[in-house]
Amino acid sequence: MNRTFVLGDIHGAYHALRQCLERSGFDRAHDQLIFLGDVCDGWPQTRECVEELMTIPHLVCLLGNHDFWFYNWMQYGEAEDMWLMQGGQATVDSYHDGVPSDHVSFMSKARLFHEQSNRLFVHAGIPPGKRPEECSQHQLLWDRTLPILAKSVGQDEDVRLTHYDEVFIGHTPITSSHPQKYCEVWMMDTGAGWSGVLSMMNVDTKECFKSDPVPELYPGVEGRKRW
Repeated sequence: MNRTFVLGDIHGAYHALRQCLERSGFDRAHDQLIFLGDVCDGWPQTRECVEELMTIPHLVCLLGNHDFWFYNWMQYGEAEDMWLMQGGQATVDSYHDGVPSDHVSFMSKARLFHEQSNRLFVHAGIPPGKRPEECSQHQLLWDRTLPILAKSVGQDEDVRLTHYDEVFIGHTPITSSHPQKYCEVWMMDTGAGWSGVLSMMNVDTKECFKSDPVPELYPGVEGRKRW
């Protein structure tokens, strides 16, 4: 592998995913992509997003909290009201002609976290001072303690909240159109699920590639509703 990239929450925005891959010059044969989770819910092309990710040989796909709901629906047909309200209806609609078995298999292999070169990649975060293997699935998919604490400390690189050199997370959207680093924590969700952009970053060089604002890519389509 040549380069390693990390990608924030997609939320069904296939056009944004394609823009990030193209603008980064992503080399499918040699580059690695670490996706932080939440492929689904919000914009109308979850199915196309999954199919695109499945074509990437060196992919590390993490499980997000929305993906957890998504996978339960794929397996058992369970569609919780909260999930449908939080973008799940768009995901269901994208599979109007059924869920391919290879999509179910793909999602079943999504990881809760990934460690590489003393870097941690996880959807939501970990409680400060803990290792990911000491955390519950709910903490890894939902808990926002780490980004909240990191933001309160600010961009002081001398402060360490974890055992890692860097931690890359999604889940907690930021208003900036560029990923932000607080302490050792990189916040990668730049709001693609709402009115922001999708961001993809070279892990080593920190060069960032972003999509157009996602609502501009889906004119006339209403994304996720706040409730």
